Amino acid sequence: MTDEVVLYDYWRSSAAYRVRIVLNLKGIAYRAVPVDLGKAEQTNPAFVAMNPQGLVPALQIDGHLLTQSLAIIDYLDARVDSPPMVSPDPAARSRILAQALVIAADIHPINNLRVLNYLRRELGADEAAINRWYHHWILDGFRALEDQAPQRGLLGGDQANLADVCLVPQMANARRFAVPLEAFPRLVAIDEQLRALDPFARAAPEAVAPA
Repeated sequence: MTDEVVLYDYWRSSAAYRVRIVLNLKGIAYRAVPVDLGKAEQTNPAFVAMNPQGLVPALQIDGHLLTQSLAIIDYLDARVDSPPMVSPDPAARSRILAQALVIAADIHPINNLRVLNYLRRELGADEAAINRWYHHWILDGFRALEDQAPQRGLLGGDQANLADVCLVPQMANARRFAVPLEAFPRLVAIDEQLRALDPFARAAPEAVAPA
């Protein structure tokens, strides 16, 4: 790596959590710059000038400013090949991406903070309605993933892959919003195995939360 690697981060962001995990898995040292979404710091002109979408994470690396968590992870995977996040086999790669996208494309985008705030402020949804919304989309996606999860091991088998990296932050969100997980014993077991691994534990929200 050239120069300092800087992650524009928010401790509760599941997208940023994914990138923290992969940086740790690949042994890439970085400096975190907090962007507090709770205080709308992502809308500050200086941050928007750097990242016009005004979202976290953003990663400064090798003279580039990268955005979107899966695009960042793809860059890191190309830059440091071990451990790989996807398989070189086309069919296996497609399967891994499909599992990851159940979370990163189907669950997370419609349950993130700006969507929930829009439901509250623009559509007048109360907290009970927002919780029903949140639970519905997590449960819908987790049902599909549970059916695809192995009886033993991780989604990546013996080694965490991109789908595992996406799963752990979404499981954290599910616990935070009290989503019932009894119907997903395989996902719960995978999540427990992964959270016990040092790269995942060091990336967890509770490990990086501001003092």
